[in-house]
Amino acid sequence: MKPIVLCGPTASGKTELALELARQTGGIIVSADSRQVYTRLTIGTAKPQGAWHDGTYEVDGVPYLLVDFLPVTDTFNAGAFRTLAREIAARYAGRQLIFAGGTGMYLHAYFVGMDELPPGTAETRRQLAALLNEKGKEGLHNALAEKDPVSAAAIPAGNVQRTMRALELCLLTGRPASELKSGKFFQLPDATQSSWVYLAWNKDALNARIARRTEQIFDPMCAEAKTLLEEGYPSDIPALKSLGYPQAVDYLQGKLSRQKAIEQIATLTRQYAKRQRTWFGRYTNALKLDLHATEDFEPHALARRIIKFAQY
Repeated sequence: MKPIVLCGPTASGKTELALELARQTGGIIVSADSRQVYTRLTIGTAKPQGAWHDGTYEVDGVPYLLVDFLPVTDTFNAGAFRTLAREIAARYAGRQLIFAGGTGMYLHAYFVGMDELPPGTAETRRQLAALLNEKGKEGLHNALAEKDPVSAAAIPAGNVQRTMRALELCLLTGRPASELKSGKFFQLPDATQSSWVYLAWNKDALNARIARRTEQIFDPMCAEAKTLLEEGYPSDIPALKSLGYPQAVDYLQGKLSRQKAIEQIATLTRQYAKRQRTWFGRYTNALKLDLHATEDFEPHALARRIIKFAQY
């Protein structure tokens, strides 16, 4: 049976809908969320409340995989997600897999593929940092234009991170970064192999949901951050770079007022949701669930509609 993929922006109800789908299909859920992987961070990452039983994290009796397993000092990426998701698919062959999450690159890597590009090194990062310091953003972009005009034309001069990565690939491989890319980034998932569902909330309604959730999670988020800091973890560990936690840390350290911290988190979350809408909106072969108001989000009915779409 084909996996069902629930995608959409943050605060769109993916977790609740995934659990309802799992109940109706007897399926299991695979989380595609880059921050719910961490232990110790629960409320602030909107991780579903569950518990470990015999090596499996369960939420209301439903296996909910790839959450709550990574130490707060570790990093995770799309390649690691793809490897673990493949292991899960093999282990649970014959069960309905329900992928749910907002980290689009993870889902794309698993269902479409990703280019195997070499990781950066300390030396290349040092070289590029020195170039940036000496020449600035424009000089960095000009250097890319000399080595890889195709990439330079596609990357705005102000996007330092992408410019540096493209230059880094040139340094590591001796080839233009544009020649290393297969085009998988722009491909759609094969509809015969997976059924995609996009939760398309009205912008104003989603922003209201984001505002409510930010207010609700702020104090527990601060408590989670405070515990880690009191245990001696530095504020720049990977887990505390998760959306909202830097503002929580600033509040705890007296650098931001409570209200200002909440406002900044809500703004950053809205901006993140906008990027997610852009990313997932390109999957034109997905079932688009238009949600205009809270009453439109009825998990039981939506799950039945999704199952029919997936021809379960």
